[in-house]
Amino acid sequence: MNALQHFFAMGDHVVAFFRMGGYAGYVWPAYAVFFAVLIADNVAPRLRRRRILRELRGRLARQDARARRPPPTSVTPSP
Repeated sequence: MNALQHFFAMGDHVVAFFRMGGYAGYVWPAYAVFFAVLIADNVAPRLRRRRILRELRGRLARQDARARRPPPTSVTPSP
């Protein structure tokens, strides 16, 4: 039996696997939700880190600009 014949002979088993014994309508969406949560759980901290770093850079830039400003001169009223 060559590989192609073997593949087609296994076709019924593959179809049965994807049908999940009649529960495919429940099993495959559960897998989809699982992988969506897994991906979101991986991406969310990266996005949060990027946002926090952007906010910190902005805060540091504002502090640096404030520190570089000349001090205000006080004007005393003449009597």
